[in-house]
Amino acid sequence: MERRLVPIKLDSYKPLREVVAETLREAIVNGTLSPGERLMEIQLAEELGVSRTPVREAIRKLELEGFVVMIPRRGTYVADLSIKDINEVFEIRTALDVLAAGLAVERITEDELEQLERLLVEISDLTEQGDADKIVEVDGQFHDILYRASRNDRLVGIINNLREQFTRFRSISMQYPGRIQKTVEEHRRLVEAIAGRDLELAQQIAREHMENSEQTLLQDLNERRHA
Repeated sequence: MERRLVPIKLDSYKPLREVVAETLREAIVNGTLSPGERLMEIQLAEELGVSRTPVREAIRKLELEGFVVMIPRRGTYVADLSIKDINEVFEIRTALDVLAAGLAVERITEDELEQLERLLVEISDLTEQGDADKIVEVDGQFHDILYRASRNDRLVGIINNLREQFTRFRSISMQYPGRIQKTVEEHRRLVEAIAGRDLELAQQIAREHMENSEQTLLQDLNERRHA
């Protein structure tokens, strides 16, 4: 059996099922576990160096997040990306991001604006280094600050419910040639609009950013299927 997953270090403060879920989620996001691939509990447990119980619990969690599907009498599979899934998530996420950008214009603090500026510099540096995984992480931090600046806890909560699904989409789209550079520019324009307290422009840029991300993901999906 070819080993693709790194054995888990059993020194984490987190529950083992959470560590296993994080490991499998990352393997799905980065393509180690491919869409449509069957997930065998015994094989995963052996590769990760754990018992079947935390693997089973992790798979249930990933099913709720949309990363895997469980088919009766057939088994568990890595969820494929469908155009319908992408459209539905982006429709919701676009509406929420546009709302968050508008609220941020009215409520963001100077300290939060400075944090956004620092993250823009960090993403630019990471782009030159070619560290895609770290870029995805920092991009998430950038959006988290914007959501927090909305001062609307319920909005943040709704967005967090979509976080894992969107992390998968973000990771794929960020790997598409040229997308990172365009993302940095879109983020820069958004920060400038928010700092200038231009509500209409900030919402327009937020909408364009999400639409561009969706189009990149759809283009990547199309190219993968015709490769």
